[in-house]
Amino acid sequence: MTLHKCVLFDLDGTLVDSLADLANSMNRVLTRQGLPPHPVQAYRYFVGNGITTLVERALPMGAQQQELVQDCVQKMRQEYAVHWADTTSPYPGIAELLDTLATQEIQMAILSNKPDELTQEIVRTLLPKWNFAAVAGARETIPKKPDPAGALRIANLLHREPADFLYLGDTNTDMQTARAAKMFAVGALWGFRTAEELKENGAQALISGPMELCPWLLHHTPKPKTHHGKLR
Repeated sequence: MTLHKCVLFDLDGTLVDSLADLANSMNRVLTRQGLPPHPVQAYRYFVGNGITTLVERALPMGAQQQELVQDCVQKMRQEYAVHWADTTSPYPGIAELLDTLATQEIQMAILSNKPDELTQEIVRTLLPKWNFAAVAGARETIPKKPDPAGALRIANLLHREPADFLYLGDTNTDMQTARAAKMFAVGALWGFRTAEELKENGAQALISGPMELCPWLLHHTPKPKTHHGKLR
């Protein structure tokens, strides 16, 4: 087993459970447009590829005209900016995992297809205790996942080789991103998608709880304490 020095996390469905807030925000936009809403669980397959794709998937068949999509994207951004924190919180076990990785001096970073400004706000608000070496959301200048550009940019910022990274995510998009970036792809089974989807898209390991990630990571040996220049 290769042990990895760094972890690149997806955000939604991996570190935080945001499904209800995403679904409720989009459903309010649809209802105001006179369009049918969807069950919250349907959004497991709508999210993961950015807000525009979310809107296109949520609109009824035949209603994906460019003007309507753009209008709903704008409205969804406004709605979600107000309501993203209604119920969203870290998954059980995430705090314990992050504490453990921090203690072991494992470098941690986050890459999301959520807009960058909102990604930064969510991490500051919900994950304030931990030092992430890089946090990046969607930007116009960098292609969204599954393009590996964002993941490779983070590796470069951290002065690491892609092979140093374990990538933890919960969707086909994440697994494709990890494999394209030559990072070790681990699927989070507590997230939005199925084990079958993760395996079909290149997952090299699947875990059912956050702490199961630890055996794949390089544990640092504590430095020996010194006293007056001598080992104790």
